[in-house]
Amino acid sequence: MSEPVWRKSSRSGSGAGGGQDCVEIASLAGERGIRDSKAPEAGHLTLSPDDFAQLIHRVKRGDLDI
Repeated sequence: MSEPVWRKSSRSGSGAGGGQDCVEIASLAGERGIRDSKAPEAGHLTLSPDDFAQLIHRVKRGDLDI
């Protein structure tokens, strides 16, 4: 199995942290992975494609305190 290809969010660097608040995502065998780019060794969150889409929708809608 090949290593996942992690990519940074298109919004990385647009906040007050000046690029310090980076989220990376990757496709993982039919699922989606999310991790903190500053601590990739800490692991990642794995979501189904539907759950990932719902998370993105809720973030864009402003439903979450993040």
